[in-house]
Amino acid sequence: MAFWMGVASAQHARRGRDGGFAQLGHGKHVAVKCLRKGDWIVYYSPREGMGEGETVQAFTIIGCVTSDAPYRVEQAMNFNPYRVDVDYLKDAEPAPIMPLLDELRLTRDLGTNWGMVMRGPRRRLQEEDMRLIAEAMRVLPEFESLRN
Repeated sequence: MAFWMGVASAQHARRGRDGGFAQLGHGKHVAVKCLRKGDWIVYYSPREGMGEGETVQAFTIIGCVTSDAPYRVEQAMNFNPYRVDVDYLKDAEPAPIMPLLDELRLTRDLGTNWGMVMRGPRRRLQEEDMRLIAEAMRVLPEFESLRN
């Protein structure tokens, strides 16, 4: 079992939650090919919309990968992204990152440069960080019961 952080606007993250899938790196296969059934993924959303809208800077959705392998879907003309299915924790609340910066192994000791690690389609997280994020999202008991 591995723990991952995807980066997407809050709108895109919610669309994935509502559709029960994860799509990373604008649908590129390389971005999702490492996600395996039983892995956990949390999304960090810098803004409400893609490159626009209100600043969010929060972890917005969290769930467990249920697909055996990535698959391709037809989303729009000439756009067939790769996805994996995810069972999202529906009661998760957005968790602002600012109070977690000094606690997360991902960002502590980076000071004002913490945003550099939030770039790219995904990052592997330590289990300790995923637990802290799940706790901040108020779903730690559910996370712990489902990951065992």
